[in-house]
Amino acid sequence: MTENTSSGTHAKFTPYAGTANEEYMNDAQVAHFRSILQNWKSELIDEVERTVHHMQDDAANFPDPNDRATQEEEFTLELRTRDRERKLIKKIGSSLDDLDSHDYGFCESCGEDIGIRRLEARPTATLCIDCKELAEKREKNQA
Repeated sequence: MTENTSSGTHAKFTPYAGTANEEYMNDAQVAHFRSILQNWKSELIDEVERTVHHMQDDAANFPDPNDRATQEEEFTLELRTRDRERKLIKKIGSSLDDLDSHDYGFCESCGEDIGIRRLEARPTATLCIDCKELAEKREKNQA
């Protein structure tokens, strides 16, 4: 089992064990990544629901301004994390759409295979490692 910790959450999965010369993004690979993406999305949605319940249950009107400020800061941090996760859920949805349209696993820049291990490490990747590194260099030079 492997844990994917790209977002602070983790989806547990068994790494794909393919055979030599098998076709890239064959039915077994598609099923493997669909499972990873759906499980990850479910975990994130569950976490969002837990946060909502936590904030409802823990919301208190503290008489002490310091206690109120502490609680507000905790809620702000939690909401910021949930916002990042909301964006990640959207990316996961796009990846699932790409699976359905047979575009998943291929670099949107050069069209080459992204690679099984890279996709297992970052299931929402849309660029191969070479194009990603190039994009990061361009971004760094523009900053």
